[in-house]
Amino acid sequence: MSVRILALVGSLRAGSHNRQLAEAAVKHAPANAAVEVFEGLADVPFYNEDIDVEGSVPAAAARLREAAGEADAFLLFSPEYNGTMPAVLKNAIDWLSRPYGAGALTGKQVAVVGTAFGQFGGVWAQDDARKSVGIAGGAVLEDVKLSIPGSVTRFAETHPADDAEVVASLTEVIRRVAEQPVTAA
Repeated sequence: MSVRILALVGSLRAGSHNRQLAEAAVKHAPANAAVEVFEGLADVPFYNEDIDVEGSVPAAAARLREAAGEADAFLLFSPEYNGTMPAVLKNAIDWLSRPYGAGALTGKQVAVVGTAFGQFGGVWAQDDARKSVGIAGGAVLEDVKLSIPGSVTRFAETHPADDAEVVASLTEVIRRVAEQPVTAA
């Protein structure tokens, strides 16, 4: 039985290297895991308790919650914008943290990875994402990390799925996420 891992990509840019990294995760997932990239984060409105009302949750947010509810674990792909995670990824975490104490992230394993142009590969953003998703109830795998620096030059002519070093590291991350999925009680 495959562990279902939902990938959330924190970049909306066409040609995003983090999106490409998520595509590589789908392509190279080990046999015990199935990675699915969630489509539609751009359509999810900013979290607001006034619109998070049972029976009238915006459709895009409801789709996100449904997909997350069906997942066994999560893999977040975060670039670094101004030293932190992008708003679209934080917004997804906010929607998935509700209802308080019973959100779709609660008790499920989460790893955060990514690539960025800078020399550290977006570690600040990834650390912020780990902090936020942990507070939101996810079981963050603190020792499962992958930060790939120099994305603009490294992936200028090579898709991450064709970079042997990236594929090996990413496959190991997915293996660790799928190893012992935590299920919410």
